[in-house]
Amino acid sequence: MGKMLTRAEVPVHETWDLTDLFPSQEAFEKGLEAVLKQAESLTRFKGRLGEGASVLLECLNEQEALLEEAGKAAAYARLRQSEDGTNPLNLSNSAKSGDVMSRIMSSLTFVESELLELEDGWLDRYLQEEKGLASYERSLKLLLDTKPHRLTSETEQVLASLGEVLGAPYRIYLRGKLSDMTFEDIGEGEEKQPVSFRLYENTYEMSEDTELRRAAYASFSKSLQGSRHTFAEAYATEVKKQVILSRLRGYSSVTEMLLKPQQVTTEMYDLIHDTILTELAPHMRRLMKLKKRVLGLDKMLFCDLKAPLDPDFNPSISYEEACSTIRSALAVLGPEYGEIVDSTFTKRWVDYADNIGKSTGAFCSSTYGVHSYILVTWANNMRSAFTLAHEVGHAGHLMLAGRNQRITNARPSMYFIEAPSTMNELLLADHLMKNAEDKRMRRFIIQQLLSTYYHNYVTHLLEAELQRRVYRWASEDHAITADKLSELKGQVLSDFWGDALELDEGAKLTWMRQPHYYMGLYPYTYAAGLTASTAAAQVIREEGQPAVDRWLEVLKAGGSLEPLKLMALAGVDMSTSEPISRAVAYVGSLIDELEALYE
Repeated sequence: MGKMLTRAEVPVHETWDLTDLFPSQEAFEKGLEAVLKQAESLTRFKGRLGEGASVLLECLNEQEALLEEAGKAAAYARLRQSEDGTNPLNLSNSAKSGDVMSRIMSSLTFVESELLELEDGWLDRYLQEEKGLASYERSLKLLLDTKPHRLTSETEQVLASLGEVLGAPYRIYLRGKLSDMTFEDIGEGEEKQPVSFRLYENTYEMSEDTELRRAAYASFSKSLQGSRHTFAEAYATEVKKQVILSRLRGYSSVTEMLLKPQQVTTEMYDLIHDTILTELAPHMRRLMKLKKRVLGLDKMLFCDLKAPLDPDFNPSISYEEACSTIRSALAVLGPEYGEIVDSTFTKRWVDYADNIGKSTGAFCSSTYGVHSYILVTWANNMRSAFTLAHEVGHAGHLMLAGRNQRITNARPSMYFIEAPSTMNELLLADHLMKNAEDKRMRRFIIQQLLSTYYHNYVTHLLEAELQRRVYRWASEDHAITADKLSELKGQVLSDFWGDALELDEGAKLTWMRQPHYYMGLYPYTYAAGLTASTAAAQVIREEGQPAVDRWLEVLKAGGSLEPLKLMALAGVDMSTSEPISRAVAYVGSLIDELEALYE
């Protein structure tokens, strides 16, 4: 496996080029100073928003310009820390940026507070007086919807000024995970191999070598166990923060508060959980029993769930080969989308190196007015290719939205955010399946597609189910401890897997592995997005170009439509369980075919 490289040792072409955000550290620091001055200038509108529509339009336009520039500075700091969390300068930049963003958001709270204090009917009157406000109509109406839950303007300003402090639980989690955690090597002598978060999740967890996979899991779990109380304290603080805020704002629950900005009802939220967890479990248990039989495992442990079904057939794929394959697979989306894909791969918008201190997992960061950046850690396998296609889906979506919507309407509801990314995985699978030459390759591609559904419908939805239970527990003012989190996670796993999995103590520590718990109600949206893309992909297969054109319309709409309307535009009705059940049945059909291919 070789030694882990420092950031300075990895080849430059494997890293992203952040000069499109700021050409130098000096430029970044000047950028922070500039946005603070912009924010100070904006306060001249304080106390004046009741003067008329033209004053409000001028204020909102300047606020957008400020948020665009501030977004670049925040993205630069965040991406630098993601590439190497051990670099003191990156940590310093992150702290500086966080402080500046808190100050800016605190200074801007007067805008919302003053608008909410205006007499009833002001919005309709302003919209008639000033046509330029039309593009702000949707966001202003959403703001008015929050009126019953707003606090006094002074309190809102204080909360905004505490933004950096209130974000501490997530940063503490990341520091512990990326900067402080160490893992015991596995093997002996010259066969010794290092273990890290990235190596375990990108390589060992999917290793065909059962002995190596289980040894890495033991090392990984041991380190998690040693940090569990610190991680639990960080997460408990995050949960307590949300509980207190929901009570201060007069919401009936944390769930209601966190779903509000997503424009999602608790019924829509529960429908995803209850339908998939109930209907998918029997299919996934079948898959794991097939895996246990085919691999000849003595027992199915948590660390065996991602073991490849065909250990001797795992074609490696280089980053360059993956880029070429993804280009071909996404060509169906047309030339404008294709240009974004090509730029992503040729202009160093992707960071695929593996180095000490690099963030785990993968993400796409899209900065309005610039372009998207993608972080992955390349593992030379097909799973990496699917992950890259997924992140390119986020890039294509948010760049098309950014080109067609102003910043206020660019980002859609979180409920929809994972649909464009998972659509790309489905298009990649379709492309690979068309070119599958034999039975073994077909089995391999089905397994890759099932990995997509596993990632969204199992990994993330079981995360979401833990979140659902944790917030119920916390709302009754019970203490959240490491032992309680492990107990709840164990129950979630046991309920889903039944007798298909032998539950061990390490599996119960899975709550320590994901950062999504610190991002509001994010985990369940992976399942919502994949359900929508599964249905939309089926429409594309049936209708061809007209369905593709509608899908591109949906991407360009960004956040200008609420999630149910966005999905309706793509031909999907997410207000019922029908598309959810149909997507789960599709997963079942893939497992049916896989079972038949192994007979």
